[in-house]
Amino acid sequence: MKPGRICLVTETYPPDVNGVALTLAHLAAGLRARGHDVSVVCPRPAAGNRAAGADAESRVHVTHVAGVALPRRPELHAGLPAGRTLQRIWRRNRPDVVYVATEGPLGWSAARAARRHGLPVWSGFHTRFHDYAGHYGIAWLSPLLFRYLRWFHNGTDGTLVPAPGLRDELLATGFQNVRVLGRGVDCERFAPRHRSPALRAEWKVRDDTTVVLNVGRLAGEKNLPLAIEAYRAMRRVDGAARLVIVGDGPHRAGLERANPDVLFCGMRSGAPLAAHYASADVFLFPSETETFGNVVLEAMASGLAVVAYDYAAAHAHITDGESGVLASRGDARAFTAGAVALARAPEGRSAMGRRAREHAVAVGWDHIVDAFESFLLGTDVARRPATLTEAPEGAR
Repeated sequence: MKPGRICLVTETYPPDVNGVALTLAHLAAGLRARGHDVSVVCPRPAAGNRAAGADAESRVHVTHVAGVALPRRPELHAGLPAGRTLQRIWRRNRPDVVYVATEGPLGWSAARAARRHGLPVWSGFHTRFHDYAGHYGIAWLSPLLFRYLRWFHNGTDGTLVPAPGLRDELLATGFQNVRVLGRGVDCERFAPRHRSPALRAEWKVRDDTTVVLNVGRLAGEKNLPLAIEAYRAMRRVDGAARLVIVGDGPHRAGLERANPDVLFCGMRSGAPLAAHYASADVFLFPSETETFGNVVLEAMASGLAVVAYDYAAAHAHITDGESGVLASRGDARAFTAGAVALARAPEGRSAMGRRAREHAVAVGWDHIVDAFESFLLGTDVARRPATLTEAPEGAR
């Protein structure tokens, strides 16, 4: 495909550590490796002082714009409207296509500016914000948030989602031109060979001790009480089992006080994160609000048996009873029973982990980037004359 100029606009990008930021970093690097001129526009990082410029690893040009810290998410900054800045940048270096990954003020202004410049603009549905509302005491806002998201995405040429189930859900509720762009996993970074006896010694567990892991944000939408409940049920079968939780968030202090026997390791990234995955044996993922759940693939690549609800990444990549354990979404009793079954059968659990690794090795980033490139620069999708100048009815 002929090299093109692609601008990615997002509220979050490395050094932020979350699924959206890391996914975009993989996509940007992959596009750049294929010869495309890739630029990223995002808020200034909440921590650190990395200036705008070329990303050292991927040679992607990053422009930082003004942002404000999100309520209850001080580690993230939401971008403020930046239409004038974007128009100035695009007059100087006009992109062939714009991809807007987030639907906040920055994303809205980017989609609007792209339309004014006559640029194709695609959007990504990366986060179920309307589902989060109930976990933050604003459930009454959920219908309004959903209408806004539908209006926003229908004002772009197309919307990319990570799983067929989400595509079908959105199409059934009035979204238009929704396409599936899966997720990959770095099977060199996340691999069983990173298992660390030294790290397990820090956890005060023996070689044959069952270590149960959870990785993610410690917040209400992640359903962590169920992970802890399932772990306690596992301990009734395997009294030596240990739960390790990697991540940070507003619920960490309360969870630590209530569960002194659980090891809370805080945020980890890079090689330390890979070692935490590979040094565990079982991965519990009880979240019910994921658009995908990158951690599921990371755990599978690391050779872990995963227990998860049957949707999003788990539905797409786990074969129940073979490469992991699936429970019907919302069925906490079945989720716990699946975890207990793994505690009772360490040999079967190890075989699941091996099959999970085999599956993950086939899910690299190359074909994901190929598909992304085709969506953005292909000619199979007709442009729609959508606008983003007015708020949807009920959101004004």
